[in-house]
Amino acid sequence: MPGAQRAGNATLTFVFHEIPMTTVLKTGDRDAAAPEKVLQLRFSRYQKFVVAMLAFLQFSIILDFMIISPLGAIIMPDLDIGPQRFGEIVSAYAFSAGISGFLAAGFADRFDRKRFLLFFYCGFIAGTMLCALAPNYPLLLLARIITGLFGGVIGSIVLAIATDLFPLQMRGRVMGVVQTAFAASQVLGIPAGLYIANLWNWHATFLAIVLIAIPVGLIIVFYMRPVVDNLAVKQPESPWTHLTGTLLVPRYAIAFATTAMLVTGGYLLLPFASIYTVSNLGIALTDLPTVYLATGMFTIFAGPLIGRASDAFGKFGTFTFGCAMTIVMVLVYTHLGHVPLAALIVVNVLLFVGIFSRMIPSQALISAIPEVSKRGSFNAVSASLQQVSGGVASIIAGAVVVQSPAGDLQRFDLLGYVVVATTLLSLGLMYFIQKAVRQANVLITLNENNG
Repeated sequence: MPGAQRAGNATLTFVFHEIPMTTVLKTGDRDAAAPEKVLQLRFSRYQKFVVAMLAFLQFSIILDFMIISPLGAIIMPDLDIGPQRFGEIVSAYAFSAGISGFLAAGFADRFDRKRFLLFFYCGFIAGTMLCALAPNYPLLLLARIITGLFGGVIGSIVLAIATDLFPLQMRGRVMGVVQTAFAASQVLGIPAGLYIANLWNWHATFLAIVLIAIPVGLIIVFYMRPVVDNLAVKQPESPWTHLTGTLLVPRYAIAFATTAMLVTGGYLLLPFASIYTVSNLGIALTDLPTVYLATGMFTIFAGPLIGRASDAFGKFGTFTFGCAMTIVMVLVYTHLGHVPLAALIVVNVLLFVGIFSRMIPSQALISAIPEVSKRGSFNAVSASLQQVSGGVASIIAGAVVVQSPAGDLQRFDLLGYVVVATTLLSLGLMYFIQKAVRQANVLITLNENNG
């Protein structure tokens, strides 16, 4: 945070930094720390439990969102809707999540993060149950709106908890494990969800997610400790003032823009991935679970390795590698013709390695920006911008691609070019973020040594 503080005869001048968390580890944020020092930071038993719990929590949230894409090939003919209507179903979650994130931002730092998490998780479970009961397009659209109102905020609370309990040197590994929820949803959730949908119907898939989510909520209730470090900093201003105070901080703007760019690619391509795979690439609908299973099996192991690499070798370097990999594989993927199943799996694996190599280090690095008194609101606003930009991307994707009379998607390659452009833009923005974090940490280290 901007400012200067006098300590004895030394003056501490800095741009921004995170207040060291004394409840878990007495350490500040040092992204420039030597790898050998990073490896000395070990997880306690409770920290391991928290990481596992957050990962399992994310699994249920991500599965609820991700399952819509592969179910598209089943939902569209069942409800007799086209790509545009299906794009609206996907974007409804995103827009409602964006609205709720902004509304929650003013209150996010005023409550025990555990209670805040439970409130929204219960609402998410209720919304998912409504999806399971929805008999037609209007009610499914309404159910996705309700699910997004609650589920869209949970990711920001998870990030705030991870930032409160772990220093920056450990966050690459934390994010690496938490983000394996994305891969686990492919390995376990999506194949199982598709199997259930093929065996019964797509309603049963959402019911299965509810049955997974309820035990997770009970674990949080009985085993997770309160997270109240944010309450140590008093919030004298109103929630609205707290929200605007977060929105108007200049150094946050570049982080918000970067985060919005990072999710654009996923919302452009993923909602139509199953239809593209079946109709354009010639993969049988019954082989879709195999594609997700094989891809997820690899990435579930790659996530923690990427997290360790970002802690050991640098978060920006890992992010740059991810951008390069993403650009290459997006161009390959969006220009594929009919391919064997094995070839598609290889392309998917490499594509998701690129995505993970951007997602994990960027979340860890951006988490160094807000101070403890604004972590909740910062993450809530960031999540809202992600959802809103993702919703816009989904609508754009639905308007760009068209389905021919033969059933294949046309102009899908145009979406690939847009993803390449947003990836390059996010790389440029991330350069300034890592430069600011590094300069701030150098200033803090020099002044602490002088003091």
